[in-house]
Amino acid sequence: MKRNQSGITLIGFIIVLGVAGLFVYVGMKLVPMYSEFYSVKRSLADLAKEPGAGHMDAAKARDLFFRRMDMSYVDSVKQENFKILRNDRGMQITVKYEVRRPLIANLDVIGHFEAVQQLTSKEGD
Repeated sequence: MKRNQSGITLIGFIIVLGVAGLFVYVGMKLVPMYSEFYSVKRSLADLAKEPGAGHMDAAKARDLFFRRMDMSYVDSVKQENFKILRNDRGMQITVKYEVRRPLIANLDVIGHFEAVQQLTSKEGD
């Protein structure tokens, strides 16, 4: 009687392990970038909930935002990435920045992020 063997060979297992390891390594580079971005978005949303946010002084808005960035350990957002535009509904804050992380040898992962939040004042503020 001849018995058929089934399963993966050692070479096949090493290849699958290498591919899975590459995806995990790339994920380790990407997850912190997106985690920072979601901290930026959450900070902007929290800033919009401040009383009188639409009439807030630009310097105060900038200070409150960057305090939140310090608490969240976000290092990628700099002062020049933070823009305030006044409009008839209050003010609009745009945070646009780029994150570059080394990947393998001379290859980098680059993330372009942009978050926009409208700050309006509620009635009675």
